[in-house]
Amino acid sequence: MKTLSILVVEDAQTQRKLLRGFLQEEGYAVFEAENGESALGKVQRQYFDLLLVDYKMPGMDGITLLESVKKLNPEIDVLIMTAHGNTKTAIRALKAGAVDYLSKPIELEELLLMIQRIGEKQTLKRENELLWKKLAEKAVTTDQIIYQSMAMQEVVNLAGRIAGSQATVLLEGESGTGKELLARLIHSLSPRAHRPMITVNCMALSETLLESELFGHEKGAFTGAVQRRIGLFQEADGSTLFLDEIGDLSAAIQVKLLRFLQEHEFQRVGGNKPLHSDVRIISATNKDLRESVQSGTFREDLFYRLNVVSITVPPLRERKEDLPILIDHFISKFATENHKKIAGLTVEARDLLIKYDYPGNVREIENIIERAVVIVRGETITRRDLPFHEDFRLPAAAKKHSSMSLKKAVEQIERNMILEALGKAENHQTNAAQYLGVSERMLRYKIKKYGLKKPEP
Repeated sequence: MKTLSILVVEDAQTQRKLLRGFLQEEGYAVFEAENGESALGKVQRQYFDLLLVDYKMPGMDGITLLESVKKLNPEIDVLIMTAHGNTKTAIRALKAGAVDYLSKPIELEELLLMIQRIGEKQTLKRENELLWKKLAEKAVTTDQIIYQSMAMQEVVNLAGRIAGSQATVLLEGESGTGKELLARLIHSLSPRAHRPMITVNCMALSETLLESELFGHEKGAFTGAVQRRIGLFQEADGSTLFLDEIGDLSAAIQVKLLRFLQEHEFQRVGGNKPLHSDVRIISATNKDLRESVQSGTFREDLFYRLNVVSITVPPLRERKEDLPILIDHFISKFATENHKKIAGLTVEARDLLIKYDYPGNVREIENIIERAVVIVRGETITRRDLPFHEDFRLPAAAKKHSSMSLKKAVEQIERNMILEALGKAENHQTNAAQYLGVSERMLRYKIKKYGLKKPEP
């Protein structure tokens, strides 16, 4: 990971030197500015990944500096340091574009955790930009995955890293989350991209038809088989075969698929000659295959063959940061398709769309926006153009936290995750830290901060 370049902007020299020394010991490249004017001059002459800015300074205050920096380079992240309990300033900072805020006196471990997260986010963003650039250079056409959330950045980043391999991939997630789009992305970035990816929905066909579709059949293999048929495994030679709804395969087809994954060979229905094909398998399911393995409806050996690399696509309700750009993308798409001029949405309509839970995920929001574009009378979509405008209800999680500040809500979630990790790790802090993806030192700090008692094993 690239070493972050950090500019500490603080008029109090003792505090500034303390922060610089601490961050330098952690391996960061750290620079100082004693006021906003000096900091702005440094930003004009030099690139920084992150600015750590005190809000209250003589002359240019932290918010004014933040706004000026964002005009120079919107990509620079800014952390604002505010007086303890000054929530109005914190909210103002976030609205102005700050990535986050810290209350004084600064907890150094909390600061370190924030900087680590910012660094990870910036690395993911750079890698994803290179990934899409690679696609463009290859002149490959693929439906783009629309996202900006950290969760989807991690998903797309992992897809890009494993695309060039021969490994089988299992995509997990609810219906409508975009698993097929992700499969197409993996294929488009792979050495097999010169051939089209072939897709089959395992749930859409009966066992007999699916077996014939996948493996082909010989003439006379069954009633109606009047001639030989080439199956998708043979058709996909040199390419990728995407098996959607893999959890619905019958026991007989599971056996044949396992044999192919083990031996790279198969037989047509009614045939006895082994055939070979160079096919990469990407499969997808909205079921928990681990539960299916335990219940005996899915073969354990097949599961492990399919699950060499697994990617879980999170539901839309867990990545609501993606909603604004998804809304704008689909409005533009369907306005163009339907030759309509749509200026946008009313504030009330956008508010409803952001708050809604989307059990049908991206597919549902796509359908909702298409309907709204088609039925809207004017150029602006209103709440009455949305199908749930009369009976809309807040998601349970939103109701629970509606009276809670953002910081308190995040702390509550973090606290619960730590307790859960300690429980799963049987109070072993090293294992719990690995489960959470943080250092053991950071975990100890959080346990102390929240006054947590480890659960009894």
